[in-house]
Amino acid sequence: MKTTPFTNIHIALGAKMHEFAGYNMPIEYTGIIDEHLTVRQGVGVFDVSHMGEFWVKGPQALPFLQKITSNDVSRLTVGKVQYSCLPNGRGGIVDDLVVYRYEDEKYLLVVNASNIEKDWAWCNEHNTEGAVLENASDRMAQLAVQGPKATEMLQRLTPVDLAEIPYYAFRVGEFAGVPEVILSNTGYTGAGGFELYFRPEEGERVWNALFEAGKDFGLKPIGLGARDTLRLEKGFCLYGNDIDDTTSPLEAGLGWITKFVEGKDFIDRPFLERQKAEGVQRKLVRFEMEERAIPRHGYDIVDEAGTRIGHVTSGTMLPGTKTGIGMGYVQTAYAHPDARIYVAIRNKHVPARVVK
Repeated sequence: MKTTPFTNIHIALGAKMHEFAGYNMPIEYTGIIDEHLTVRQGVGVFDVSHMGEFWVKGPQALPFLQKITSNDVSRLTVGKVQYSCLPNGRGGIVDDLVVYRYEDEKYLLVVNASNIEKDWAWCNEHNTEGAVLENASDRMAQLAVQGPKATEMLQRLTPVDLAEIPYYAFRVGEFAGVPEVILSNTGYTGAGGFELYFRPEEGERVWNALFEAGKDFGLKPIGLGARDTLRLEKGFCLYGNDIDDTTSPLEAGLGWITKFVEGKDFIDRPFLERQKAEGVQRKLVRFEMEERAIPRHGYDIVDEAGTRIGHVTSGTMLPGTKTGIGMGYVQTAYAHPDARIYVAIRNKHVPARVVK
């Protein structure tokens, strides 16, 4: 398995380790419930150095990105971040990603760890514009510091005014004495905070500085288990569960990152325009269980008569409220708030309610 600059630290701290996307990663430390609530109420730090990073540079960078991504990259100014996806040419999604406009002709793509090789091959295969591509995944480490106390804590370690960085924007500056750190007001938890990108050799220095500054804030290391429950509570999609090569961005509720603007001839545009005009047959919804039960990936979703109308893509028991929550695809007729659906769990149809 691959390691990150923090793997030995996780092991020394007693984390439960497991393979994820080819990396030896911490799944939990003190338990998913405790870690989830730590991030929701205070501040926690995630090692997300397994994520992939590609630089896209040169005068052809923008034309290339306009073709392979669904969102309108031309709207990005330097210092801004954009959520997007890579349409696969067959109506599905190669991956979802975030795009950073680092300089006028230099962009950073951050892709899912499990898709690095696939995405890299896809970008190179479709780079007929001649943009300069560089896979920097092994030369960049990343920590996500998330929670309502994150900004106040991080401010102790940088002269950059973090309060001046809007959501989905970033600055490059000194952090914990380390130069050229990307300080990005983004995250995968819904709890607020920043994602920090830096050279792997600076990893231990950054980690130690964070936990020294975090003593007054109750900072804890957080594993991938709580990362999943936090993103699900917020309703963020997980590639491989809620979106994949068989789901269109319009079915997944990602029409807001699918821009049919003039001059943007992106992959799958004709198909997606037709799908938008005709309407989709299924939609991804978020739902809450009305009885104590946990919906699991792959469970059938049925109507009142027991007829299958979809399937669960993600589910968990929400720490704190002990409510079962999930996401799944259902027939469009059931894809509206307060619709009553049922999840088939061990030969029982457990009622649930679609929510925003």
